[in-house]
Amino acid sequence: MSVLVFTENWDGKFKKVSFELVSYASKIAEMLNTQTVALSIGNVQDDELKKLGNYAADKIISVKNEKLNILDNQAYTSVITQVAEKEGAKVVILAQNNMGKALAPRLSVKLKAGLGAGVSKLPSSTEPFTVFKKVYSGKAYSNVVIKSDVKILTLAQNSFEFEENTKSPAIENFDANIGDIKTSVSNVKKQTGKILLTDAEIVVSGGRGMKSSNNWAPIEELAQLLGAATACSRPVSDEGWRPHEEHTGQTGKIIAPNLYIAAGISGAIQHLAGISSSKCIVAINTDKDAPIFEAANYGIVGDASKVLPDLIQAVKEIK
Repeated sequence: MSVLVFTENWDGKFKKVSFELVSYASKIAEMLNTQTVALSIGNVQDDELKKLGNYAADKIISVKNEKLNILDNQAYTSVITQVAEKEGAKVVILAQNNMGKALAPRLSVKLKAGLGAGVSKLPSSTEPFTVFKKVYSGKAYSNVVIKSDVKILTLAQNSFEFEENTKSPAIENFDANIGDIKTSVSNVKKQTGKILLTDAEIVVSGGRGMKSSNNWAPIEELAQLLGAATACSRPVSDEGWRPHEEHTGQTGKIIAPNLYIAAGISGAIQHLAGISSSKCIVAINTDKDAPIFEAANYGIVGDASKVLPDLIQAVKEIK
């Protein structure tokens, strides 16, 4: 019996989300009085794999195969299933991101497991196994009981406070039966020189209240000062003012930074659904009745084009 956690790597390196997942899995393993097994798929060196031990992984399984250099959902599902069955995993944990959302339902079918998607806290009970999650775009909460023998959980990003708990896990190489890969990649474009939106601790975002694509300089300057990523609402990306990869919301990127600054964004429900997990939301809008203020921790009623320069100056003075 074990708790299996699937960790993602980017060019052979782990990021915060993987450490958060391992730490979360280790706490569930403690509740179930079992061990935490971390699974890594891809070409990750032992020195990097050992970092998972800093967050209480008891064992690390590494699957390296050139076929898996291409993300194929069917192949990855097969590998995770094989490892889960080998380790007798009763709980399988993934991230609530694009990859996790693609793999979790497939694993649920393969393992005949109940799925708790987008959980944000440790289970409140293991008998019955009860998990907490937000529903209705964060406007309500639900306690979900999973009755199946095997449980699958996807953890909402940046929802679990974790700390280092160093162990010395054994690293085991696993030769998975992969089969044919049906996915092919014809072109790859990687974003460089910018902080990835989904990884950012701080995000500065703009909406139609910025009035024009020519008025984006204060957004970018503030983001640079804060070491933040830039984002936008859907109308802005639809107008072509900003690239679509910056669109946050229900139909864009779901993010959970520690700080989200929304300038000139009214706060449509679709946008709030994508940023509601942010630890702190600061809203700047001319309309005091804008829905964004209901979700914001701090609000400034004013024109973003006038407020942002003052905010930038304040940050410069503090720095």
